[in-house]
Amino acid sequence: MMPGMRGVNPRQMKQAMKRLGITTEELSGVEEVIIRTRDKEYVVKDAAVTMMDMQGQRTFQVVGEAVVQDRKASASSAKPAEASVPDEDIQLVMDQTGATREAAIKALKETGGQPAEAIIKIISS
Repeated sequence: MMPGMRGVNPRQMKQAMKRLGITTEELSGVEEVIIRTRDKEYVVKDAAVTMMDMQGQRTFQVVGEAVVQDRKASASSAKPAEASVPDEDIQLVMDQTGATREAAIKALKETGGQPAEAIIKIISS
């Protein structure tokens, strides 16, 4: 509870927030929230997340138990390289060049995930 708000009726609080143009929404079905800093990763599983919209500015409140881990440790347990290339990009490269899925993935990896560059690479080789 905020300081000085003792004894305020929750219904009155909601009405006051509505008058000020503040809306809140509880996000359902949240599986996990990940906050990444330069050297740490905070993972909150089964988090309760509330989104507040105040004059077009959205803020998120995350409640749950966080597991803090080193970024280097989590990088080694990352998904396979193919998962880091979006399927839409793979399909685009395949459609434009007639290349196989493997060739499209390889070209996308070699071009830093840039579909246009990957298409040019395949066509010019």
